[in-house]
Amino acid sequence: MINIAIFASGSGSNAQKIAEHFQGSSDIRVSLILTNNPTAFVLERAEKLDIPSHIFNRETFYKSTDVVDVLKNNNIDFVVLAGFMWLVPGYLVEAYPNKIVNIHPALLPKFGGKGMYGDHVHNAVKQAGVKETGITIHYVNEHYDEGNIIFQSKCEVVENDTPQTIAEKVHALEYQHYPNVIEEVILKSLKNS
Repeated sequence: MINIAIFASGSGSNAQKIAEHFQGSSDIRVSLILTNNPTAFVLERAEKLDIPSHIFNRETFYKSTDVVDVLKNNNIDFVVLAGFMWLVPGYLVEAYPNKIVNIHPALLPKFGGKGMYGDHVHNAVKQAGVKETGITIHYVNEHYDEGNIIFQSKCEVVENDTPQTIAEKVHALEYQHYPNVIEEVILKSLKNS
């Protein structure tokens, strides 16, 4: 059994979609949800899905290896970021080489980097007047949105789109693709190990 940990900072809608995707799997399951936000709605989702959760703070995350210890103690094999806003520290990347993935709500390398998340991205896409946006699923390294790209999917941006309608289109792509791509990446890594 491959155990996934999901890191999320907010609502956790992607975390829920991923957990539900693997509920019927005999090979892969979401075993732990971690958050840096004690009031994040993802904690309620975790409870409803009967998935253990763990809350940590900035000091614990950046000045200790407590988070890796929690992952190892829960036999976590793979880490998924789903709306997690903090930069992943080097010690965590080293503990899970090529086993941490993230989803970004734009077509990297455009509209990526520090501060480019959620509505900030969709506002920037609208202001730039680009004709398409989408999602990028990528491996995580020690820099925001710079890990190797695994998968991208596009959607059209039309003139009367607002940042909110752009967000809706992007969310639909996230829900459609992220769970499947995670599964493909895990199965591929098993074949190569």
